Order: sequence, then C-alpha cells, then structure tokens
Amino acid sequence: MPRIAFITEFDGTDFAGFQSQENARAVQDVIEKALEELYKTKIRLTGCSRTDAGVHAKCHLSHADVPFVIPEDKFPLAMNALLPDDVAVKKSFYVSDDFSARFDIKGKRYIYRIYSSPTRSPLLDRNAYYCPIKPDIAKMQKAALYFAGEHDFAAFCATGGSQKTTVRRLFGVKVYDKGDDPCQIEIEVSGEAFLYNMVRIIAGTLLYVGQGKIEPDEVKDIIANCDRSMAGKTLPAKGLTLEEVFLPD
Repeated sequence: MPRIAFITEFDGTDFAGFQSQENARAVQDVIEKALEELYKTKIRLTGCSRTDAGVHAKCHLSHADVPFVIPEDKFPLAMNALLPDDVAVKKSFYVSDDFSARFDIKGKRYIYRIYSSPTRSPLLDRNAYYCPIKPDIAKMQKAALYFAGEHDFAAFCATGGSQKTTVRRLFGVKVYDKGDDPCQIEIEVSGEAFLYNMVRIIAGTLLYVGQGKIEPDEVKDIIANCDRSMAGKTLPAKGLTLEEVFLPD
C-alpha cells in the first residue's frame, strides 16, 4: 500500500487535542473520518505530535497507508472537501513505507503568542494570551538565551507526563516584539522534543521575567535546580501554535 504524508493546519479551540480519545472531539478522529470517506475503507493515522486540548497547528505532519494513489496536488483538495472548517490539509507527498511522521522528524518549532493592551481584543483572544500590562520584552529576550542546549527541564514539565527522562535539547528560544496597538509578543521555541506542557511553562516563566517577578539571570538557576515551583505558571493552551516540523533532508 502506498504511504502518504501530509501537512495539516487546524484551529485547536474546539478540539481535545490531536490524539484520538473517547467521548471527546480530536483532530485525529476528524481526519480519519475524512480518509475513510475518501478511500471507502478504515484508515489509521499517525501524527507527529499529540498537541494538548486547545493548541493550534499551522504545520502538523501525519502519515497514513492508503489503498490507492491520489495525485499529491489533488489529495489536499479531496480531503478539504470532507473536513470541517477548523481543519485543512495544506500539502501532501508520498513517502517510503518505512517513513514515520512520529519517529523520523528532526524537531519542531512552536510559537506562543501574547498580546497586551488596556482592553481585550476579541479578534486576537482566540489565538493569543491576554496580558493587560505590557511586559519588559528586553528582559524576556535576555532570559530566553539560557534555554538553548541540552538540559534537564524538569522545572518546565507539568505533572501527568509519561516521559522516561526530562532531559531535552532545545535549538533555541527567542522573543519577538511584533509591534504595538496592541503590543504583540511571540515566544519561539524550537527543539528536538518536548515535555508535557513544556513550551507553555517556558512562556509563562518568560512572562514572569517580563513582569518583574523573576530576574533574567534567575532562569539559569531554575533550569539547574529542576524545581517546578521556581518556574512561571503554565500559560493557557490557546496561545500556542505548532508552526513547523523539521523533516529529514
């Protein structure tokens, strides 16, 4: 059977995450239903990331074994005619039968979005976290430098994860000032793999730095001490988007 891989974009607001689960709407179930309608047979989907409830994706990679070939440029159109408005296939390509969307990717890039203004913005509120008082972005940028490299990130892991080790390697963390009216901030986190709620806790810690609750230099000690209570809060899922998946060459 041919194996097809494809990039999906979705608004996670009304989903309980990517992974299939009972009694909840999951992205995987929605896509598998569309695949079944398209190919007239049951098809199992493998995704690159579970994503928590409420997390969005601009570039989520999946693969599936299908009974026949649909041209790569036609597959997104055929799928999108069967998918709901909050999910869309953006691109597809055929891969070898040993390729895995879960195990063969080289890393991921996430962005956590924050906006700040005297009043909330209904247009931004669905995909960003609202902070009434503008944080000190320069301090956040300074603190972000400490995250790069391989560390034990136990201080940035929520309870409930199933990981065997809390050691992870991050390629980098950057904080971008996207301009005022309202002030919009993007926290970009890229790495090989991530712990449960890791990016949202990193974002919460950097926000605390910007609010003066944590000094930038303290982030180094928070990482070294592996103490969750020293880090910032876990920010809501709605501000987080999976922006990019790093594929093999």
